[in-house]
Amino acid sequence: MPKTPKVTQSAKTAVGPVVVQKVVARNPEDQNPAAQSRVVVIGAGPAGLMAAEQLANAGIRVAVYDAMPSVGRKFLRAGIGGLNLTHDEPWEDFVTRYGDKSSEIQRWLEVFGANELRAWVAELGVETFVGSSGRVFPVGNKAAPLLRAWIKRLQNQGVTLHTKHRWCGWDAEGNLVIESADGTQHIQAQRVIFALGGGSWARLGSDGAWLAHFQARGIHCAPFRPSNCGFDVPWTDSFIQQHAGTPLKSVVLTVKSVTGQVWRKQGDALISSKGIEGGLVYAGSALIRDNIQKYGLCRVYWDLLPDKTIAQIKAALAKRRPKDSVSNVLRKKLGLADGKLALLKGLASKEQMAELQQLPALIKNLPQVLQTPRPIDEAISTDGGVRFEGLTPGLSLQSQPHVYCVGEMLDWEAPTGGYLLTACFASGVVAGRDCAASLIAMPR
Repeated sequence: MPKTPKVTQSAKTAVGPVVVQKVVARNPEDQNPAAQSRVVVIGAGPAGLMAAEQLANAGIRVAVYDAMPSVGRKFLRAGIGGLNLTHDEPWEDFVTRYGDKSSEIQRWLEVFGANELRAWVAELGVETFVGSSGRVFPVGNKAAPLLRAWIKRLQNQGVTLHTKHRWCGWDAEGNLVIESADGTQHIQAQRVIFALGGGSWARLGSDGAWLAHFQARGIHCAPFRPSNCGFDVPWTDSFIQQHAGTPLKSVVLTVKSVTGQVWRKQGDALISSKGIEGGLVYAGSALIRDNIQKYGLCRVYWDLLPDKTIAQIKAALAKRRPKDSVSNVLRKKLGLADGKLALLKGLASKEQMAELQQLPALIKNLPQVLQTPRPIDEAISTDGGVRFEGLTPGLSLQSQPHVYCVGEMLDWEAPTGGYLLTACFASGVVAGRDCAASLIAMPR
């Protein structure tokens, strides 16, 4: 029989505003025969917990291990500014948000998509609403009530949660090596589901350290790259002192992909002390990153006045009185103030600012060269991880069918807007159900 993971009864661990009560799984004799199978989930984020829930629904006992002091830490962090669970848009648009991995992710979403996610949240007693941008949030915008209700349900189903238990690879016999304050455990499990996250936000648990263990075991993985990230810009000290933290409201960013397609989107960005970031930059970051990787740089273009034509800008400048500075005209007559004016001055030369005939075109198509993404740990998410070519449709490894991988540790990426979370949940559903089915089908 597989070794039973060690469980400490009645130990409590704080999860930010949530408290986890560790419980011993129900006696397998009181459940269906499939419950005698043991499954270990490594990683207590949305994908891992969702996989555990599918197994518990099938009556299979599950032990979840996480290195952090509490579960769902990145999930809770994502909810600080309002938990964006998913996105309310037509299916044909939704499934395209995953770039070159859209066909793989679509299979997950056909099992558990945006509508299923909202229904699942409602079952936990949390209602959702659609914001003006189409993003879906829980009422109250907080992650903690949802996580608290979810943990309670998992515990009632017999799922055991072990925090401060770090997975450190496999031993010579292929058992899981788990380290905690109580010492090192060598755990044998019939099935293992890894949900270890990507390579960003190390302080919340996603440090990417698992990649070396997987590669040493011959599991094919792509290196991590930042996704939904900002980029370095060598601003002058005086520019940083005056403008760091200044938002760029309602501007348009244009990027040409490495395949020659033009991407153009309107939104908001931010001038930071290190460079340029914000939602609009994150949305185009994969294209910018790929250009940098291939060519060593990426030239992007800003339209600082998307609601004005070149002719309208020229007309406003033509009315400038001799005593008026160009900056005042741009600010007062055209609304080019704060971050927009700062970006123009930061990227244009004094000579360009003085050329009033060419200035309108520059405002509408201001070039900027980007060469370096911000450090990967600052990125909202990462590209890279376990390659799809080595996975079955149920997300087990083809070379090791008893091992599953879910969530951001797989080689895919998505923009912000709820797409990341939706796919993470969906991958957990797919893997958990496949794992349960494989155990139930085992001859006894």
